[in-house]
Amino acid sequence: MHILFLTDNFPPEVNAPASRTFEHCREWVKAGHQVTVVTCAPNFPTGKVYPGYCNRLWQTEVMEGIRVIRVWSYITANQGFVKRILDYQSFMVMAFLASPFIRGVDVVIGTSPQLFTTCAAYVVSRLKRIPFVFELRDLWPESIKAVGAMQDSLAIRYLEKLELFLYRKAALIVSVTHSFRRNLTRRGIDPGKIEVITNGVDVSRFYPHSKEGQLEVKYGLRGKFVAGYIGTHGMAHGLETILAAADQLRRQPGGDIFRFIFLGDGARKLALQKKAHDMALDNVIFIDSVPKEDVVKYWSLLDVSIIHLKKNDVFTTVIPSKLFECMGMGIPVIHGVAGESAEIVEKEGVGLVFEPENAEMLCESLREIQGDEILYQRLRERCKAAASHYDRNEQARLMLLALVRTVAA
Repeated sequence: MHILFLTDNFPPEVNAPASRTFEHCREWVKAGHQVTVVTCAPNFPTGKVYPGYCNRLWQTEVMEGIRVIRVWSYITANQGFVKRILDYQSFMVMAFLASPFIRGVDVVIGTSPQLFTTCAAYVVSRLKRIPFVFELRDLWPESIKAVGAMQDSLAIRYLEKLELFLYRKAALIVSVTHSFRRNLTRRGIDPGKIEVITNGVDVSRFYPHSKEGQLEVKYGLRGKFVAGYIGTHGMAHGLETILAAADQLRRQPGGDIFRFIFLGDGARKLALQKKAHDMALDNVIFIDSVPKEDVVKYWSLLDVSIIHLKKNDVFTTVIPSKLFECMGMGIPVIHGVAGESAEIVEKEGVGLVFEPENAEMLCESLREIQGDEILYQRLRERCKAAASHYDRNEQARLMLLALVRTVAA
């Protein structure tokens, strides 16, 4: 089977969509299938093309057996709604124009969160008369409204109609959460064509590591209890709550033991850095994104991982992919996301849950884990045990089976 995958994020980018797509495609190649990925020059989230790449009309490479075709797109940083829409639309057009040159395709996959990539996949499916698969990573445009990027408007209502059109036209919808499946079913989409395949973790890379000694010294972390946020610093994440907790803890007896690491980039990073500077937070360290092969070294610095999204009903339906990486690394989670992901944290016993945007509860959770060695070690052991339930190889196998059934139908 020849699988064509359209995605605007792919390694060497290190965000969740890039990692999931690469790890799934790699396993499909190992299973004997041909995989072609159409993507753009790596630039997320800074809007700067990575060294060794150019934003040209067409360039190809092979990554672990995957044929990767990179097409030109309008590149901008991950901020500014209008510019980002132009970025998405340019990739949509170029991905479609590249498709006639890719022969012998049996199925095409378009991945969200934004809809323009899936639009391209649908048109390609019509052109080639092959099944169209919608990989649903986010309820877009509902999430746009949730973060305040756009208010309800004619444009939003048009995007919602487009969203439903694409769901109906898809031969298969691969949802990363059960909540998304329930949402689509309530809106009239046939549940029989929706497969839930959650995010997972590459256990060959993410497993318990000793702390990276040189980095510990570099950032002054020896003897400190390190809490970290690793990922995109976006509008949805409400990371001001973590800064507020850092401020509260440093004013409390014994609070000097805590350090907070923010690793990554995104639309809110500069504002967060300015806020931390204005608050004179000497217990907070900001680190820019690092190459994929180095991420695990920085994970190893953490005693606990903080996962947080704004307090909004939309975010009760999502499962942040970093949750599974925490499990793999054996790092307990302090989880500020309500809904399905919080249920996983509690079911697997891998951390403590706090109310989103509640800095006081976050402080209490940090103090509880830091002050109770028995609790801390129990959470670590539960993380390591839970990781096997979300092995990325198994998730890739399940998605491949769904693709085979779809092509055979």
